[in-house]
Amino acid sequence: MRNPLSDKVIKMKPSGIRKFFDIVSEMPDAISLGVGEPDFDTPWSIREEGIYSLEKGLTFYTSNAGLLELRQAICEYNERRFQLTYDPKKEVLLTVGGSEGIDVALRAMLNPGDEVIIPEPCYVSYLPCVQLADGVPVTINLKNENQFRLTKKELEAAITDKTKILVMAFPNNPTGAVMSKEDLEEIAEVIIRHDLYVISDEIYAELTYSGNHVSIASLPGMRERTIVIGGFSKAFAMTGWRLGYAMGPSMIIEQMTKIHQFAIMCAPTTSQYAAVVAMRDCDKDVAHMREAYDQRRRYMLNAFKEMGLPCFEPKGAFYLFPDIREFGMTSEEFATRLLQSKKLAVVPGDAFGECGEGFLRISYAYSLEELKTAVGRLQEFIQELR
Repeated sequence: MRNPLSDKVIKMKPSGIRKFFDIVSEMPDAISLGVGEPDFDTPWSIREEGIYSLEKGLTFYTSNAGLLELRQAICEYNERRFQLTYDPKKEVLLTVGGSEGIDVALRAMLNPGDEVIIPEPCYVSYLPCVQLADGVPVTINLKNENQFRLTKKELEAAITDKTKILVMAFPNNPTGAVMSKEDLEEIAEVIIRHDLYVISDEIYAELTYSGNHVSIASLPGMRERTIVIGGFSKAFAMTGWRLGYAMGPSMIIEQMTKIHQFAIMCAPTTSQYAAVVAMRDCDKDVAHMREAYDQRRRYMLNAFKEMGLPCFEPKGAFYLFPDIREFGMTSEEFATRLLQSKKLAVVPGDAFGECGEGFLRISYAYSLEELKTAVGRLQEFIQELR
């Protein structure tokens, strides 16, 4: 029989995040700080609207782009929160999570051989999505000494005559890094000068701890060359609802909607009705969760300081990226031994790109009680190594 599988897919590496999660799920008394999922329940008003939509029998397909009422609510929300203005009828697409938005944006925009610049460490889906769209990923190794922010110099050095898209992901997973308005202005100047496009993954936009998030699309000259990816999973604790959105120029959104039409049809209907409430009525719920994450962030940073574990201060998302190079082990070895000896799971930094080697991703989207227990186990492990 001939080989039924695609060479391109066979060469793709499985997610480094899931490996440790799967082990933990079968290990009694283990604690996992590896999954980027809020520990909060979805706010009741959102759940209630989802239940109500089911009771009313609103279980049919929506339009391919999604409920117009929700697209309008998304536009109102983004204008109110981030000074972004879009046409809900032509410039917004509802997707199955932010990940689908990234995938269809790349497929709609890339021709074979087009290069996509991906600053790493980064979310695990970017590189394989570029490859599946027949693009060529070009990675930039972000540096700890720059607090894992992308610099103008680094971007300039990565651009060739084949470069078409820059993927921006701030606040960042896995590092928690953010880009200030001043940082983004320098990047925008390079993008405009080289006539590039941006896919800006802003799924953590509401989880910033030192001022409001700034979208690169809000800068002069950038709206027409940026696809903004947003969603409900992180800020609204709606991971299982599988709902995200893309906003951008109508020319690009139209082609993304075409792909979405054939592959998905529409995002989950129940989730869409519930998300209208999220956009319009849940600012206080988001603020409450953000405050709790910030408390956990500060607790973890102080704990790392006390145990002498170097870690720059993340200003967004809900991850820490401590440096474990002093112990002379790879990230994989460190994480494996920590799990085996202390039943504590974290994610090796190299799961997010080669430049993540020597670091760990630790999520603080867990209760303070769990974090305190986890810190105790990590401290014991480090003391034994020293």
